[in-house]
Formats: sequence, C-alpha cells, structure tokens
Amino acid sequence: MTEGSFSRVGVVGLGTMGAGIAEVLARGGLQVVGIEVNEDALERGRGHLEGSTGRAVKRGRLTEDARREILGRVALSTDFADLGDCDLVVEAVPERLDLKRTVFAELDRVCRDDAVLATNTSSLSVTDIAVTTGRPTKIVGVHFFNPAPVMKLVEVIATVLTEPDAVARVAGLVRSLGKTPVTIGDRAGFVANRLLFGYLNQAAGMLESGHATRDDVDAAMKAGAGLPMGPFTLMDLIGLDTCLEVLDAIYAESRDRRHAASPVLRELVTAGLLGRKTGRGFYSYDASGTAEPEPAEDGPAPVVGIVGVGPLADALAALCDRAGAPVRDSAADLAGCDVVIEAAEDAEAARALLSAAAQAAKPDAVLAVTSVAGSVIEQAMATGRPADVVGLHLPDPAGALAEIAATVATGPDVADRAAALLARLGLTAVRCRDRAGFIVDALRFPYLNDAAAMLGAGYADADSIDAAMTLGCGYPTGPIADLDRLGLPRAVAVLRALHAETREPALAPTPLLVEHVTAGSPLR
Repeated sequence: MTEGSFSRVGVVGLGTMGAGIAEVLARGGLQVVGIEVNEDALERGRGHLEGSTGRAVKRGRLTEDARREILGRVALSTDFADLGDCDLVVEAVPERLDLKRTVFAELDRVCRDDAVLATNTSSLSVTDIAVTTGRPTKIVGVHFFNPAPVMKLVEVIATVLTEPDAVARVAGLVRSLGKTPVTIGDRAGFVANRLLFGYLNQAAGMLESGHATRDDVDAAMKAGAGLPMGPFTLMDLIGLDTCLEVLDAIYAESRDRRHAASPVLRELVTAGLLGRKTGRGFYSYDASGTAEPEPAEDGPAPVVGIVGVGPLADALAALCDRAGAPVRDSAADLAGCDVVIEAAEDAEAARALLSAAAQAAKPDAVLAVTSVAGSVIEQAMATGRPADVVGLHLPDPAGALAEIAATVATGPDVADRAAALLARLGLTAVRCRDRAGFIVDALRFPYLNDAAAMLGAGYADADSIDAAMTLGCGYPTGPIADLDRLGLPRAVAVLRALHAETREPALAPTPLLVEHVTAGSPLR
C-alpha cells in the first residue's frame, strides 16, 4: 500500500471523540468499523454519530442524503474480530495507559500484520503503548482535537521505533480528510497540550495565590490577549478531570513545576466538580446560565492628567479624546484632575514625574504608575502619598483592557475608584496584586517562552507550533508569530522580571530568545 491508501479504518471507543473521528473518516469516503465494549456503549456511540450528523443537517452543512451516506459507511460492532480487514485502526478509549495497552494487545491479535495501529492519546507516551505490542514499528499517534468534525489540526506522532512510511501514510490520510497534520516526536502533551496546559495551570495557581479573581483573569485574557475564552471558562469546558490527567501525564515526564497540577484543580476534581459536564467547576452552571456582566458605571468622563511623553502618553491622550475626557499635561493643571497617569519611558523619569505630580494633584486624585521596570510599591513610596497610588498596565495601548495593581499600601477604595474612572474612558478594568507582569503578561509570556523553547530544541518548527495553537486551540495567532508581533525585547524583559521575582527556572527567558534579541533579529 502507498501513502494515503487506507480504505477501511477501524475506530475503537465511540465516546464523543471516537464517534467524531469515525464521522470524519466516513465523511472522507472511507469504510469505517466502530467498536465498543458492549451493546449499551455501542448504542451511545450510535447516538453520538446520529446526533452530530443530524445537527449538521439542521445547520445546512450536510444534506439528508449525504448524512445517510456517511452513516451507511459506518459498521458498528462489539466484536474486535471485525477489525481483521482494516488497513488502519484508531484507538480512542479513555486516557488510561493500562486500558490502552489492553486494547492494543487485542488489536495485535486480530489485525493483519501490515495494518497500522494508531492511538488518539492526548497526553500519554505513544512509545509506552508501542513497546508492549508485537508491532512497535507500526504504532503511530494520531491526536484529533474535539470536536473532531470541526477542528482542523491533527497531531501525528512518531516514536523512535515507528517506520517513516507508517507516519507518512497516516499524515497523508489526515491531509486527504481536509485536516492539517503536524508531524512531531513523542513528548507528553505533544505541541498544543504541552503549551496550553502550562498556561491553564499557571492561571489556576494565580487564582489560588489570590493574585487576581477568576472573573478578572478570564476578562483579562479575552480583552487583553485576544483569546476566544478565558482560562477558567476553557478548563470548565474541557473538564477539570481531563485537565488534571493531562497535567499529571506531562509532569511525570517534564518534572517542570509549571505542569505540577495546582492544588485547587485537584481539590475540585476530588470533590467531583468537573466543570460544565457536572454543572459546577470554577464556575457554576444552571438553567439560568451564567450571570450577566455588570454594566459599566455611568458618570461624566474624568479629568485626566498625563505626565510623560512617548508612544504610551500619545495612546492615552487619544483614548481620552475618544471618550471625551479632558486631558491636562502640565504641573499647573494637575490640581483639577481625577486621575494622574505617569507615562514615562524609563523608571527613573517615571519616579521623578510621579513625585512631582503627587505634590500638585488634589488630595483625592488617583495616581497611576505605568512603568513596569520595577514594582509599583517602590514608586508609590517615593511619592509621599502611597495610599493614592495604583499600577496601571495597558497590555495593548490601543486595546480595551486596563490592568490595575493595588499595593499593600493602596487605600481601601482607591483601586475601586481607579477602575470606575477607567471604565468611564471605555476600558475594561481588571484588578490584581502588585506582581511582575500583572495578569496578561504574567500568563502570556511564560507560554510564549515555552513555545520558543520548543522551537529552540528542534521539537517542532515555527509553522507547526503556530498551526497547533491556531487550528488546535482556536488562538487568533500562534505563539511564534505573537513573539515577533509583541517584540522579543519586551518578552525577554518581562520574563526576566518574572524570574527575578519568583526564581522559577522555567520563567527565565529561553536561550533562543536571548540570542535573537542580541542579534536584533525576529524568530522567523
């Protein structure tokens, strides 16, 4: 058989994922044999197939005739022997190594010697599965993303034992199905999950430490990083038990503390609070749906003082102009300002400007520090009125998000007043503690650093890494493209600040980033 010549494919396990894979194969014109452990499970699998294709008809994505043809290509059975004529068999049972090994032992027994056997594992070692079979050279990982009929990415995983021809044929089949294959080596979590779950786990740790609330973290990553949903909403959607399983599998290999599951995640799973599927996880879900966000506080636009010059000062002035907010930029005019924002280009200038502004501003004015070169509290203490000082970070000066960092010295109502004032400027205001990176950069740049480390190690190329996150996780841009867009010097500066604060080895900028900053060249 030549590349892409699979004509009859088996799928073992017809849960949501397995049934989705069977549907994709049948849509591609292949004859499919679906196997389940008993009749009840088989009927549930049939229901998944009929439900998914039925929804496609209702949405106008399939005709009724096409649906009948697709379902007619899928033969369902509880007898493994029916897989004997298959060219390829895909295992899609739950993520338990012992269960997968049992399935592959049975496949070894019933399948032809030249058949390729594939596992749809999302986190387990393909090698650990392959070495217990009698045909390790014909074992391939083929990781579809949920929902399989919709998601375009498929990670194709080769072990050190896999025949190149087997990998090429599976990748060719994936391509013929209208999917994008990314061929990589056998590393726990592969590309997408290894990058995604480090970020999700860090968000859980951020919540547990009290750095920011669940709602503020989710809002920050949507409005400030452009992600389709926040990390807690996403974990609830994935299932917290699945999140825990993936993190445990990755940590077992990496021993990186970024993959050591946050205690709050493990606690929720132990309590049976697994997300949407159980009605409660990080959020609660009921018939009434989630709570509607509170409307922005009404009121006149604030009078804003901007001290400093440069791109940020210009962006703030443009923001105020759009909101109809009066702007003052001379010391003599600051006495009438509701909020005074420091927008200097370096820390020393920021300290001097803010100290002078503190002398001129009225007693109840909010003083906002934008310089992120040092901690907010250091600059607050230099003003002589630290109770009035908050940190202010705009991850994208032209964007809609403002992050407000309260220090231990910030007055009880000052962060609230700062948030209300910024909301009147049309910004989404979120709050956090005085820590390096605030929320967005503290979560975004370690994830980008992980991607750069993956690139530097030669595990995957830039296009594959970017495709994994855009096609597999729905990100608007891939991490390598994001690094070049945001600027490598900024990435290295934020990572060094995070590393200096936490002494966490994984937060030190990867050598590839430092090398490219020194050379003044982008990653691509």
